[in-house]
Amino acid sequence: MLSEKLLNVQFTIKIQRTLPTEQRDWVRLRSSHTPVVEEEVRSQEEGAPKQRAKGNQKAAEHQHGIDETGVERRVQEHHQHLQLSNTVNKVKYSRKEARGKVSAVKATLPKVTLGNDKLHLGVPGSVVLQLGHPAIRAVSTLPHKPPQLPSTNQLKSRNSPATLGTNSVVEGVISDLNPEVATATCRPKNHIVFLKTHKTASSTILNILYRYGDSRNLTFALPLNKHSQLFYPFFFASHFVEGVRSRSVKEFHIMCNHMRFRPPEVRKVMPKDTFYFSILKNPVAMMESIFTYYKSIPAFHKAHSLDDFLDNGWRDYNTSLPNNHYARNILTFDFGFDNNVATETPGDLETRAATAIGAIEQDFHLILISEYFDESMILLKRALCWSLDDVVSFKLNSRSERARHMLSPHTADKIRAWNGLDWRLYLHFNATFWRHVDTTVGREAMRREVTRLQERRAELAKTCLKDGGAVDPSQVKDAGLKPFQYGAAIIQGYNLNPGLYGPTKTRCQNLVTPELQYTDTLYTKQFPELAARQRQAAKLAASQRQPGPAKVSPNKAAMPGPVRVREARHSRTARSGPRNPNAQNQNDLPPSALSKITAARSDRNMP
Repeated sequence: MLSEKLLNVQFTIKIQRTLPTEQRDWVRLRSSHTPVVEEEVRSQEEGAPKQRAKGNQKAAEHQHGIDETGVERRVQEHHQHLQLSNTVNKVKYSRKEARGKVSAVKATLPKVTLGNDKLHLGVPGSVVLQLGHPAIRAVSTLPHKPPQLPSTNQLKSRNSPATLGTNSVVEGVISDLNPEVATATCRPKNHIVFLKTHKTASSTILNILYRYGDSRNLTFALPLNKHSQLFYPFFFASHFVEGVRSRSVKEFHIMCNHMRFRPPEVRKVMPKDTFYFSILKNPVAMMESIFTYYKSIPAFHKAHSLDDFLDNGWRDYNTSLPNNHYARNILTFDFGFDNNVATETPGDLETRAATAIGAIEQDFHLILISEYFDESMILLKRALCWSLDDVVSFKLNSRSERARHMLSPHTADKIRAWNGLDWRLYLHFNATFWRHVDTTVGREAMRREVTRLQERRAELAKTCLKDGGAVDPSQVKDAGLKPFQYGAAIIQGYNLNPGLYGPTKTRCQNLVTPELQYTDTLYTKQFPELAARQRQAAKLAASQRQPGPAKVSPNKAAMPGPVRVREARHSRTARSGPRNPNAQNQNDLPPSALSKITAARSDRNMP
């Protein structure tokens, strides 16, 4: 459905690269028949009075004896009159034939429903529409500036096919003219699966999805028993979602918490029209971040530096130990594939990478790239038919610059070799990302929209954030906004401007709420009775514990209760867990058993 904003919009259609016969018909209708016929009509209409005046003059002359051949003159006038009549009849027939051909062409064009009316995309007008047909392209005639249109062979891409008669066909080029109009030409998608990968800016995207769904009262496929992850690193199973087994939820709209992807099980929870997307990051930068954040896992525990691990880590790298999957090809693991591959068999490496790429392309509509986060948000906005404000964000779960380390080119080469599967995934989808940009947006239009997104982010930062940016966790004043800290990373947070109130304060607060706190809030909103029982049980368990001396850092003491409890679990249980996270039969365990296992895992609630 088109928005009411376009009710008064008119359109013009140009047919390009059609079959030769169709092209000749169109050119004849547009450039030959109408101008020539109209000129002929005008000349004949202007000539007829002159001929009649001349005939009257000749008749008068004959009556006065000036013309001796009056009968011959009258015969000539009669012939001239017949010729004029025949010419006019031919003109009328030609114009009727032209109108018939135009009507025939219009009848083959798609129609857009506007309320109770149907608009033929063939009337002179002023807005650009991109149609998924190789022969049709609607061209803007807006007076202020011409649009930058992609070529005809760019109108369709693999991940977002545009076919006539669907909402997606009106999406692409219209935003090149006015990005805000795009959201008025297609229906926003509300059924979404986001595969949240590790250390890829995925927490920021999670916040975008949380805010979108929260503001519209959509239902999230949240982890069972108030977990923050869908029992990662086990393969996902449908009963990991709260409300599935109890059937207390009729429809799930958004699934976006950490999981290990398993398509058949996800499809049991989400509707058929669900939009699937994920995000990748350069494995070199990812490895530096992972080594800092997950330093306590067995694979990294003895390594003095990242180079030390890459040079000697294979000696201590045991795939059966818990959490060691973080140390190698973590992207491949998250997408549901075996992350361990023998580097001495390059043929096996290429085959397995190709298999993974093919499966991801089949299961996901869009793969974003972390290094081009703003461009990714523009692609996501267009794919979901959302507004610019829906995808604006502040960085969440982001490390301080003091916790980052520069890597040498030699170290980067070793990382690419160690994470060979992830590296091949990244190379492939980085290339498809830019092909998607070129075919659906265009580089120039992308630059304009990224600029608008950055300007909007700056406006919100000025409105919401004290000092205009992120601060170290020790400087975050509101305990409810303190980010979770883990490993050697220093995760930054935000302070809100004083004096905010009403909807502005709510929006600003949601923009900076960390993942764990926001997940708790949504769970309580969706399952208030379950959340109340869990709080009561937690209080009872706390009252039965023996009090003992404990040293708590000021930063941890200021954290909200649920986050502090989770951090305590992380710090004491990095050595326990299932022996083989690749075993799918572990998914057959009842949720209660899985809860006991994952409660003792250091990665249970990591963002």
